[in-house]
Amino acid sequence: MIRRLRQNKGWSQTRLAAEACRAAGLPSDSLTRQDIYRYEKGKRTPREWLPFITAALGVPLVEFQQAAGAGAQEGVPVTVADFLPDGDPLAPLKAGHGRRIGARDVTDLAGRVHGLRLADDVLAGGDLISPALRELKSAVKLYREGSHSDEVGRALLSQIGELAQIAGWIASDAGRHEEAERIYKLGMSAAQQAEDRTLVGNLTGSLAYQYSNTGQEQEGVALARAALDQTGEDAPAKARALYLDRVAWAHTKANEAQPAMRALGEASEALAEDGEGRESPQYLYWVDAGELQVMDSRVYTELKRPLRAVPLLREVLARYDATHTRELALYLSWLAVALADANEPEEAAATAQRVITLSADVASERTAERVKVVLQRLEEYRDVPEVREVLDEAA
Repeated sequence: MIRRLRQNKGWSQTRLAAEACRAAGLPSDSLTRQDIYRYEKGKRTPREWLPFITAALGVPLVEFQQAAGAGAQEGVPVTVADFLPDGDPLAPLKAGHGRRIGARDVTDLAGRVHGLRLADDVLAGGDLISPALRELKSAVKLYREGSHSDEVGRALLSQIGELAQIAGWIASDAGRHEEAERIYKLGMSAAQQAEDRTLVGNLTGSLAYQYSNTGQEQEGVALARAALDQTGEDAPAKARALYLDRVAWAHTKANEAQPAMRALGEASEALAEDGEGRESPQYLYWVDAGELQVMDSRVYTELKRPLRAVPLLREVLARYDATHTRELALYLSWLAVALADANEPEEAAATAQRVITLSADVASERTAERVKVVLQRLEEYRDVPEVREVLDEAA
């Protein structure tokens, strides 16, 4: 109940702790974000703090007392907080007393983060994991050891969150999934502390996407939905479109066709509103109608609807930047599977050969796994000479 009411106000756990301290007339550090985290997870009962939390949230004390007496309720919606680790991964990141950190330092860090993001467009995770982790470590050190104003501190936390999103994505692409999960959760905590709900949603959705692709389909659905709920209806159009696409993919991997198709339609509707509301963050520069088409085609392929998937994939690939080798190989892999599903084994074999050739020098676990999927799908057509040649050469 505390979590739901706090999120309805758009407050972070840090904000609620500060408001409760204000209601109690006590110093602002008398109740911490970690205390609120424990209350919301059910690890501890507020007791003497309950009247002040109720006052901060503007709800009668009796309603909280009844909720406390009722215990855990079934069917409570999953939220981002449910997936955060025990303890605060940002706990050691307290502002230090070193050199003064200013807006210029934040700007410099933002430039490096965006540079890493652009590098990921053309390089694979295995090539970028080391520099990504070095940048993340450096950013954390900057926050821990420097002194800064509250405004600069929040800006630094936002950059740590953005850096964690791209570093987590890179680690996942390199096949280091446990490390990616830790990085994503670090970023989620940083973004929450910075009170950047859109960034929290991006990190949460990225982790949901990894779950969906690594055999944790139901966790992927729950977390993708939580990411969407986190941002709310007033989120920037590109953000909402992206998070709805991740919801669609999560339902697809869980073999839930109807909610997946609904989410695809809602994603297109959301993107159509771009420019009408809040400006989308720079890190969503790549989200456009073409990228939504890619997700549409992938969902159709996974749901065994090749008549929809093949034309979309061909349209996307016809205009795709050839320097983005990893993405080109990934999208071709879905085309190969869709062609096989459409009973076009010869063309599927030719497309599969392009996937294998492109993937040969790409240090990406994603492309390596997709090659396996394509080859497995082609086994059904081993009697076709073109297919047999591809399979034998791959073996």
